[in-house]
Amino acid sequence: MAELGETLKQLYALESRGRELGLDRMRAACAKFGNPETEYKTVHVAGTNGKGGVSAFVAGMLKAADRKVGLYTSPHLCRFAERIQINSEPIDDDTLNAALSRVLKEAPELSFFEVATLTAFLIFKEAAVDMAVIEVGLGGRLDATNVLPPPAVCAITRISYDHMDVLGDSIEKIAGEKAAIIKPGSIVAIGKLHPFAKEVVEVRCEEVGATLVELGSPEPFVGAQLAYPRMAMFGTNLALATTIGRELKLDAETLASGIEATNWPGRNELLHRSGQELTLLDCAHNPDAAVTLSHVVDGSLMSTVGSRRDIVLVFGTLKDKNWSAMLDRLEHIASRRIYVAPPIDKAAPPEPMAERYDGEIHTSVESALVRAREMVGERGLVVVTGSAFLVGPARAYLLGLDVDPPIDL
Repeated sequence: MAELGETLKQLYALESRGRELGLDRMRAACAKFGNPETEYKTVHVAGTNGKGGVSAFVAGMLKAADRKVGLYTSPHLCRFAERIQINSEPIDDDTLNAALSRVLKEAPELSFFEVATLTAFLIFKEAAVDMAVIEVGLGGRLDATNVLPPPAVCAITRISYDHMDVLGDSIEKIAGEKAAIIKPGSIVAIGKLHPFAKEVVEVRCEEVGATLVELGSPEPFVGAQLAYPRMAMFGTNLALATTIGRELKLDAETLASGIEATNWPGRNELLHRSGQELTLLDCAHNPDAAVTLSHVVDGSLMSTVGSRRDIVLVFGTLKDKNWSAMLDRLEHIASRRIYVAPPIDKAAPPEPMAERYDGEIHTSVESALVRAREMVGERGLVVVTGSAFLVGPARAYLLGLDVDPPIDL
């Protein structure tokens, strides 16, 4: 068997196939492997923003309940293995290599994301997980994860404008694509949705006989004092995760323990270096997420830093993202800006960004971070955002982590 590095090269060679949305290939491949996705209960999570965080919280709660839990998310920040976790730990290299090699050999017709998804299904089956939390890759209706049988809980976090070329140009159309993960008999939990989107979800529930539940409190119990330093940053997403946890019959103490133990890198993640240097990493990649990030900085972090004169924004994103609207929403949070293209072919050029809002342009993530720290000093705040493909390399540089190549799939 090839080493993991060689196996990943084979996997990445599938990038040329793109997303290839549709379920026929995936259903046939799952059947060839004995339908591993049917061997455990699942929680299926869709949404424009927040689905990864909700998935991580739910997995953390299940782990706190002494369940063996799988977690499948995308994309990865630094290493591909982050996508497939068991009990909140990325899968080990040997297990990943064996499963990936098998899928690549026996299902050569699949796309990158389909291979990754089937690999996760197989690993979870072989690990005999009690439950798997599965994040949708794109949309829902035609996403490779939608071959799942009716989940114990279907969840939809938020619905806003993103991937409109694929999902549609209205909230209703986008909601319809995401609501298609809802299956007969499932419990359905949703975040705070636009009324038009909520109506689409309600109609889908009625059509397939699913039960829509009310969004509960983010607190596991009234007056909970949780040792979770970024509690305010997750808001509705945390409320959705605890709602899912309650529907899975987890008690309040277990919910609290799971929340406190959850680590979701790169999503409103505040790093300390040298005891003082603060860097906020957030994968906000559309205007809706940028609004949430601005609220975080305006709130608890502003009181820590003191003034926006002590904050610098490091921003970069992909060509298909509405970067101008994102910058509009982040305009007030920092006194200075640095633009840098994420190290991926689909990166948006930074020059037009600097024309819209004045800032420096850098050619590498490392130089951007070094310059940002020079600007604000040890006690200032550096905010890195715009894309997971910027946050991942930034996190790797700051923490000295190994990286696999980024891929927008």
